[in-house]
Amino acid sequence: MKFFVDTAEIDAIAELNDLGMVDGVTTNPSLILKSGRDILEVTKEICDLVDGPVSAEVVATKADAMIAEGRKLAEIAENITIKLPLTWDGLKACKELTGDGHMVNVTLCFSANQALLAAKAGATFISPFIGRLDDINLDGMDLIEDIRTIYDNYHFETQILAASIRSVNHVLESARIGADVITAPPDVIKKLAFHPLTDKGLDQFLSDWAKTGQKIL
Repeated sequence: MKFFVDTAEIDAIAELNDLGMVDGVTTNPSLILKSGRDILEVTKEICDLVDGPVSAEVVATKADAMIAEGRKLAEIAENITIKLPLTWDGLKACKELTGDGHMVNVTLCFSANQALLAAKAGATFISPFIGRLDDINLDGMDLIEDIRTIYDNYHFETQILAASIRSVNHVLESARIGADVITAPPDVIKKLAFHPLTDKGLDQFLSDWAKTGQKIL
C-alpha cells in the first residue's frame, strides 16, 4: 500500500519523507488555507521534496475552466496530479486532462457509482471519503470494499486512494480491503507506530537494564 500525506505543511512532509513513509502528497484548498502559503509556491516546494504524485486541486466548477486551471497546475512539476471534483463537469475535465497525459485524482467520491464513472473517464486515482461518510452514520469502509470489487471485476487501472482518514483503524481496514493508496494527516500516520504494550515492554526492558549497571557505549 502507498502512503500519501494529506497536508501542505512542508516540515511535516519532510519528516515523514526522510523515513521513507511518503509515496505522494495530497492537498486541497482547505489545507492550502491552513498552511498560509501561496498555492503555486507551496505546491512547487512539495513537488521538489517528494518523488511521488502531488495532488493540487482546481477551484473552478465548469469543465473548460477546470481544464485551464489543471493545465496551469500541471506546469508546476512533472509529478503534479490534477485534483478534480466528482461532478459531471469534473468528469469531462478528467477525460480531457488524462487525454493530455496528465495524472488526475477525482475527489469527493461518496458512492460506488461515482467511482465507476471516474474509472470510465480515465482517472488515475479515485478518492472515496471515508470519514465524511462515517460522520453521517454510514460505514465508509463499505464504499472502499464496493469500489475494490467493481474495479477488480472489470480490471480498471484507476487506483483507489482512501481519503478523509481519521484514525489508524481506517488505515488498517483500507489495507485489509485492498485500497491501493491511503492519504492521511501526518499525526495519523505517526500513530500507526503506537501500541501500549510496546511502551510497557520498553519500560520493563529499560528498568531491568538499569539494574544491571551496564553500558553499551
